[in-house]
Amino acid sequence: MLRYIVKRLLWMIPVVIGVLCIVFVLSVVTPGDPVTTLVGADASAEAKEAMREKLGLNDPVYVRFANYVIKIVTKGDLGNSYTSNQPVKTEILDRFPVTLKLTIASVIVALLLSVPLGIISAVKRYSWIDNLSMALSLIGVSIPQFWFALLTLLLFAVNLRWLPASGISSVKGWVLPVLMIGVGNMGNFARTTRASMLEVIQQDYIRTARAKGQKEATVIIKHGLRNALIPIVANVGNVVGISLGGAVIAENIFSVAGVGKYMLDAINSRDWPAVQGGIILLAIAFSIIMLIMDLLYAAIDPRLKSEFRARGRKKAGRKLQVA
Repeated sequence: MLRYIVKRLLWMIPVVIGVLCIVFVLSVVTPGDPVTTLVGADASAEAKEAMREKLGLNDPVYVRFANYVIKIVTKGDLGNSYTSNQPVKTEILDRFPVTLKLTIASVIVALLLSVPLGIISAVKRYSWIDNLSMALSLIGVSIPQFWFALLTLLLFAVNLRWLPASGISSVKGWVLPVLMIGVGNMGNFARTTRASMLEVIQQDYIRTARAKGQKEATVIIKHGLRNALIPIVANVGNVVGISLGGAVIAENIFSVAGVGKYMLDAINSRDWPAVQGGIILLAIAFSIIMLIMDLLYAAIDPRLKSEFRARGRKKAGRKLQVA
């Protein structure tokens, strides 16, 4: 297991470098000049050239990329923001807890509401409950997040005035952002849970448990749900990654001071170090989340534990034979 974790952590290095290469190339080919944004369009040519030299934009692209990677590897330095002249790492780490809380809250709410709905749909297959829940799930998956956010904002904040339109200074402030990110996740989890449970409850061991006279709730929860959790857990990892991206929209619509809003403001001002730093952090966070999901597989499914142990015994046996 430890060898597997180390291997996955090492694989994060080329993933992050690949993401950095893509973002760096896009920052070069994207129209717009950060110097013009900083000093203004009416500034003199000398002022623009001095700013360009200060930011290191006169260096060749490969030199800028190499210097950036070297700073990250040796010092963990993501550079300074063009607009604030503050370390990008500090600004991002100050905002990342907000984005993480928003993402985790939306996923938890989606799981608490959608997993029971998916179980009921599987047990009551082809009933009106099943049809209604799957129809709502399809709507939740299909509806654009930004459009749904604007509708909820107009209804609950403007017309009814039940919830604040921006900020998360109170508990009510979290409701609309979490709802916006979670509505699509609810549909996704409900459909995955239903499909997984339908496959499980048709297995022979479920019929055996019922034949032994166990209660239906015990059969569904203890025997059915645990074996149906593997696809659900796999889906959680993907959904968390998608929700991190969805937080960009939610944070800007509801004025939440997270990494998403920080990155979008940086894109508008052509603050490329801030954009690159934000994307690198999200790529690392997504890789770690997927690793945690893989470890949860082994905790849920004993067969994976046995597989890891068998591999360890085989490698230990080979070393003894060599010795």
